[in-house]
Amino acid sequence: MLYRTAGQFKTSYIADQALFPVRQDAFLLGIILIFGWVIFPMTASEFTVQTLLIPILIYALAAMGLNILTGFAGQLSLGTGAFMGVGAYACYKIITIFPELNPVIAILLSGFFSAGIGVAFGIPSLRIKGFYLAIATLAAQFFLAWLFEKWSWLYNYNASGAIQVPNSEAFGIFVMGPQAASITEYYIVLFVVTLLTVLCINLTRGNLGRTWKATRDMDIAAELIGINLLKSKLTAFAVSSYIVGVAGALYVFMWKGAAEPNVFYIQLSFQVLFIAIIGGLGSIMGNYLGAILIVGLPVVLNVVAGTQVFEMSTGSAILLIVLIAVATFLFGVARNLWGMGAAIGFGAVTLIYGYAQLHGFRIESAMIEHINVMIIGALIIFFLIIEPHGLNQLWRLIREKLIIWPFPH
Repeated sequence: MLYRTAGQFKTSYIADQALFPVRQDAFLLGIILIFGWVIFPMTASEFTVQTLLIPILIYALAAMGLNILTGFAGQLSLGTGAFMGVGAYACYKIITIFPELNPVIAILLSGFFSAGIGVAFGIPSLRIKGFYLAIATLAAQFFLAWLFEKWSWLYNYNASGAIQVPNSEAFGIFVMGPQAASITEYYIVLFVVTLLTVLCINLTRGNLGRTWKATRDMDIAAELIGINLLKSKLTAFAVSSYIVGVAGALYVFMWKGAAEPNVFYIQLSFQVLFIAIIGGLGSIMGNYLGAILIVGLPVVLNVVAGTQVFEMSTGSAILLIVLIAVATFLFGVARNLWGMGAAIGFGAVTLIYGYAQLHGFRIESAMIEHINVMIIGALIIFFLIIEPHGLNQLWRLIREKLIIWPFPH
């Protein structure tokens, strides 16, 4: 009984509204922090840090900013990529104008420029909403992407039109640029993401968060009970754009190392939106779950497609038996949780992978990209139809089952 709640009494309203109503949640968070701050940096290779750990944190932060606006405040946005670009270019100008400034401070300051742009483009939300607001933010996406290309002052009149991350030191070590170590960049990203995650948790659990949720659920009713819709919507745009802008600065200065304007095109906005949808709108943890899936899926597909196991006949027979057993198990679990369609999908994928491995089938890298897109599209359809609250809701269901286990109800 991992989630045994016997003996955990709540004797006040404060205890009932605590961040961790079940003590095991705090233990789980502590374990995750130990892995993130200690175990992963000590054991992960540079390849793992650059291809998994850093991008997962950055994309999770960008999705968290979008979730503040869309998931908590109910304001649709398709301009996330452009606002990330504002943060990246603002950070570049801050560092070039003030080269002695601490890079972490420059990254945190760059979010304020993105927040200002976000508020400017969020003003139409006072009169329009839904699909029309999404079109307005899409216009911001195209306008800002055009501005990144045409305004050469933003990239210091570089002939290539790209921004290059210079070497920068803090406390005697390189923290960004070609000479910076991957583990140093990882710790900076982890620190910033942790800081902003704590900020978002407190905002969404406080008065401002309740105001956003009331605006999301029914803005007319919220206005009738005295909520200032101007303040509610614009603060959501400001906080969201600030977080997204910081994520954009981290995206370039702590991961990519250089960026051209096409990096911040509409594709990046959709990728962040997919993470928020799959992870679960209106949640904090869902951003991390969605980022792990979206960022880790291509890596897993490459590893799976590039390996072949049990080529000997005896081993092949053993593998086939194991795969059938796994497929049967996944079929039963998925059928109980999500229905027959999901069960058939889980079982078929497992058997197809087994057939490919047994016959030495290889998948080209171009095909892997197409498979990745198809899987992401299928997941979006699955979560929108079967579980609109995403991976975060699935974790809640598992947690509730663990609390009442071994009883079914």
